[in-house]
Amino acid sequence: MFKRLKKTLVATLMTTLLAAQTVPAFADVADQLPDMGTSAGSTLSIGQEMQMGDFYVRQLRGSAPLINDPLLVQYINGLGMRLVSHANSVKTPFHFFLINNDEINAFAFFGGNVVLHSALFRYADNESQLASVMAHEISHVTQRHLARAMEDQKRNAPLTWVGALGSILLAMASPQAGMAALTGTLAGTQQGVISFTQQNEQEADRIGIQVLQRSGFDPQAMPTFLEKLLDQARYSTRPPEILLTHPLPESRLADARNRANQMRPIVVQSSEDFYMAKARTLGMYNSGRNQLSSDLLDAWSKGNIREQHAAQYGRALQAMEAKNWDEARKQLQPLLSAQPDNQWYLDLATDIDLGQNKATDAINRLKNAPGIKQNPVLQLNLANAYVQGGQPAQAATILNRYTFSHPDDGNGWDLLAQTEAALGNRDQELAARAEVMALGGRIDQAISLLSSASAQVKLGSLQQARYDARIDQFRELQKRFLQYQKM
Repeated sequence: MFKRLKKTLVATLMTTLLAAQTVPAFADVADQLPDMGTSAGSTLSIGQEMQMGDFYVRQLRGSAPLINDPLLVQYINGLGMRLVSHANSVKTPFHFFLINNDEINAFAFFGGNVVLHSALFRYADNESQLASVMAHEISHVTQRHLARAMEDQKRNAPLTWVGALGSILLAMASPQAGMAALTGTLAGTQQGVISFTQQNEQEADRIGIQVLQRSGFDPQAMPTFLEKLLDQARYSTRPPEILLTHPLPESRLADARNRANQMRPIVVQSSEDFYMAKARTLGMYNSGRNQLSSDLLDAWSKGNIREQHAAQYGRALQAMEAKNWDEARKQLQPLLSAQPDNQWYLDLATDIDLGQNKATDAINRLKNAPGIKQNPVLQLNLANAYVQGGQPAQAATILNRYTFSHPDDGNGWDLLAQTEAALGNRDQELAARAEVMALGGRIDQAISLLSSASAQVKLGSLQQARYDARIDQFRELQKRFLQYQKM
């Protein structure tokens, strides 16, 4: 539909504080930690962890080059929740984010938040390999490794931990300054942190491979992907970034391979959605460099039916990105004719229509799409088509419902702000922009915008009461976040 990317780069330093003891490799071991005298509860409750997660997510949105592509967000969250549904010890909601970064990496942090780098799609040969990385990160969360790291640091060097948190936040806003601060803070205890990380990495592998198997993926994908990373490290002057934040000694690979070998062999086919997501990520993102190579598309063209569809979709994407609208439509039309309700194809068809100033065609196609009332991706597409087609009133109807149901999606608020501006509703435009600011951690600016909105409506009106109540909520959020801003 539309690409919405932040501009600065996030430093993935949280995983340097993550950290699994090697246990006998039995495939039916439940993924529960033994009681070893540390529950992390004395340092950080689940409620506090979720509160901190909310704070960090807002910082992430405000400073990292997040890929807010509705199709890709829906795909990685669907895949992630499939894995979470087969995990034990789930104490928080989970949310999955995709960052536009050509360095292969992934990390998890407070409150069930998991971040993937877009480069993972380039390196993952199949869906099971991508899922293995996600299962590993999910296990960091369910086993509360970051909270345990906090407890360990609090016991051994409490001031070091506080400084490290502050440096992580600084790194989000300014990676160079943040890295320097973190290096100085951890200089005296670096070896202990690395050792703790290695233990937790093995535990995340052990728990993650069980989650992977129970979710219906190939458990061999985990050691296969780890081996790919090790091979890269052997033949490169600089190891992949993921190995800097996720230590990978040979023993960790051997342990993962041993566990996978004890599990029942399974043949798993990657979903068509995986291939579509890979084509879209490589063709539209990855730091602005098109990495959807002709070799890959040619290989897919000779593969199974899902790969063949992805190859043709990829060629249509490439043509669209080059603004060769006629060629893009020519490549896409056979796919769309065969599957007129496929959201990947409908989304691309909308982009082509709008690129050719044919908003009416996009609107008519989307209005009649099956299941649009239940499909947030298509709802955003239709709202965008209405905005581009000069029908903001129709867009407002969709977007007011959408933002109510999906208040954490900045795409909806951005479109609503454009819509209200087109309708001349200045107060409602400011209120929508305030929500975007708040989602990106800019609470002061959100309050300022809402104050302006409140001043523009009738004194004592219901609308003014709504704006003032929202200002009070943001001020409470400010107070709650104050402790983290001081770290």
